[in-house]
Amino acid sequence: MADIQKDELLLQVRDLKQHFKIKGSHKVIRAVDGISFDLFKGETLGLVGESGCGKSTTARAIDHLYRPTSGSVVFEGQDLAKLKHDDLIAARKNMQMVFQDPYGSLNPRMTVSQLISEPLQIYRKRKVISTTPQEIEKRVDELMEIVGLSRFFKNRYPHEFSGGQRQRIGIARALALNPNLLLLDEPVSALDVSIQAQVLNLLTDLQKEFDLTYLFIAHDLAVVEYISNRIAVMYLGIMAELSPSSELYAEPLHPYTQALLSAVPIPDPVVEKNRQRIILSGDVPSPDKEQTGCYFYDRCPKRMEKCKNNIPKLKPYKGDHQVACFLYHDPE
Repeated sequence: MADIQKDELLLQVRDLKQHFKIKGSHKVIRAVDGISFDLFKGETLGLVGESGCGKSTTARAIDHLYRPTSGSVVFEGQDLAKLKHDDLIAARKNMQMVFQDPYGSLNPRMTVSQLISEPLQIYRKRKVISTTPQEIEKRVDELMEIVGLSRFFKNRYPHEFSGGQRQRIGIARALALNPNLLLLDEPVSALDVSIQAQVLNLLTDLQKEFDLTYLFIAHDLAVVEYISNRIAVMYLGIMAELSPSSELYAEPLHPYTQALLSAVPIPDPVVEKNRQRIILSGDVPSPDKEQTGCYFYDRCPKRMEKCKNNIPKLKPYKGDHQVACFLYHDPE
């Protein structure tokens, strides 16, 4: 894990909401329903939660692949929502994304050279960067070597590579413009376990070498623990807990986090046999339903009467450990 430079704030997200209208209805899907966090230069913030909780939508809203419904995303001192189209494109040069599916995120009709050079070609045409075709070709060779691929394969197509190699191509493409922030949307979940370790080690090495900052989205808590400085736990579009990695695993506060961690296997048969698994009852509420109380109320084993009609906010509890739960904070 990289050292966090807490004096240098890179990304500031405040009350971010991403709602989608349901066609033919007045209802909306509240995919992200008001989250706030800071991301400091050089750190890795892990974002975890169940499928459908809003993790990937959060990344896309931050990068403005979706225009956020409300809230602010301040990146390198600029509020992206207030920028004009051309200025937004220029600002996003330093924020790049690696997608989950290495099979679907690469155009099968493009060679590896074309895929990796595409960001450089786009920004060259927009005159954001001044790079010659010769420099672009040299940069492609350099990037392939950086991610562990031979430059002699640059004229091959994606179908000629394995899943792990395709994800390396995706990482090389994201690095082409020398970004400061990478949004990693479950970059290893589609890979075999042995290949996952290789890609995670590559990301760790790249972070040290190029002083990168990561927002790392995953549902595998063991992977997130390995790579993250801090971890944010999402549930139904909101943030339930935010904590330094070591503290979250040592002392999870939110009942949802406790249930998640109780499901993670421990490679010690004695500990595994004696520990208590927390089984949550019920289903995740539909995201088209507006919540009037705690988002986790229907499934929480520790719910109280005041949770029913009051929404807990994410607040500091102990040091850098923040939690949105009335077990630790009284309603306002």
